[in-house]
Amino acid sequence: MQYLHTMLRVTDLDSTLAFFCELLGFVEISRRNVAQGRFTLVFLAAPGDAEAARRDKAPLVELTWNWDPEDYTGGRNFGHLAYRVDNIYELCQKLMDAGVTINRPPRDGHMAFIQTPDDISIELLQRGESLAPAEPWQSMPNTGSW
Repeated sequence: MQYLHTMLRVTDLDSTLAFFCELLGFVEISRRNVAQGRFTLVFLAAPGDAEAARRDKAPLVELTWNWDPEDYTGGRNFGHLAYRVDNIYELCQKLMDAGVTINRPPRDGHMAFIQTPDDISIELLQRGESLAPAEPWQSMPNTGSW
């Protein structure tokens, strides 16, 4: 398992970037505007991690800016921790067998969401190419929120 990023939802992308980049020295590694989902993702690396992050060897901070205004309550502005895993189906099965709810099943063979006992969301991402869609994941519904 490899730690990837921590996601934070932000209400003002410009001021948040100024805080992280200008004040703390973080470096923007990538940015993606997703018009269909109406959000922007900006990945930042701590100053000492920038080169390693460009080679996928250091964790990032993911800023998620939703284009439509939203009030973040109940900790929703803290998004999730993300980890790359060797086999998302095997890990999800192990977790499910242990009583963990799979909030967003890996229907696509690539991404799943689970929660800690304290309701902290964890995103699991398949290392390399997505696995072929498979049951029971393909037809499993989402549960709760993440």
